[in-house]
Amino acid sequence: MDIAQHVPTPPPAWVKNMARFGLTAKGIVYCLVGILAFMAAFELGGKSEQSSDKSGVFQFILEQNFGRVLLAIVAIGLLCYTVWRFLQAFKDTENKGDNPKGIGVRIRYAFSGFVYGALAFYAAKLVLGNGGGGNGDSRETVAKELLQQPFGQWLVGIVAVGTALAGLHQIYLALSDKYKKHVQSAGLKHEAEAMMIRAGKIGYIARGIVWLIIAYFFLRAALHANPNEAGGSGSAFAFLESSSYGSYMLGAVAIGLLFYGIFMFMRARYQVINVG
Repeated sequence: MDIAQHVPTPPPAWVKNMARFGLTAKGIVYCLVGILAFMAAFELGGKSEQSSDKSGVFQFILEQNFGRVLLAIVAIGLLCYTVWRFLQAFKDTENKGDNPKGIGVRIRYAFSGFVYGALAFYAAKLVLGNGGGGNGDSRETVAKELLQQPFGQWLVGIVAVGTALAGLHQIYLALSDKYKKHVQSAGLKHEAEAMMIRAGKIGYIARGIVWLIIAYFFLRAALHANPNEAGGSGSAFAFLESSSYGSYMLGAVAIGLLFYGIFMFMRARYQVINVG
């Protein structure tokens, strides 16, 4: 990637600190998503499925004592995670190379950077008091914008397929144990490593399920040319809640997302961070 020549590389200590701070912020978000979704599943504290997505988590943080400060810290952490992902993509700090497989992995890093960059931007707007005008599902907005383009239904369908592949990849990571590379290079004791591996496996499966449901929503939006049928994680939680044994299904996925957040904390503490 020629763009890598124009991307400055921060000092190694900065890269490591950004990565660990970013992984910690991501862990906080997923732990809160899991907790709020679990509360929604069993009607605890008046929480609903739609208030359990990431934008709902930001609102929850904002409502706490010193909420604006806490959310600002989370926003900075997500921004750090974004920068780290872009460094992985454009500076190839993980040494994935320029072959098709390596390029594919680096594109995935860049996509992750864009996603969490958007989340950091939304959190920052809330901190500044400019984002309170409704939950406004961003995926509905994306679907609406795409449907207005030529071949819009096909574009939304491509997003659906891409989202489904991302969900399947999460489940593949869990079942193939490929995520263990984040753990086994840290030199942990057997008990800590086993705990981290279990948390990661459960978390990746739960995350994959949510992504697959979101892909289903995008597919419906494409087939019916209706952006209102697209939805995010809040809609996915509501879908699970409405299924057979819905509370238990949503509760299980919520626990899985909580485990994913814990896995991010462990990665922040123990993962070896490559700096190029």
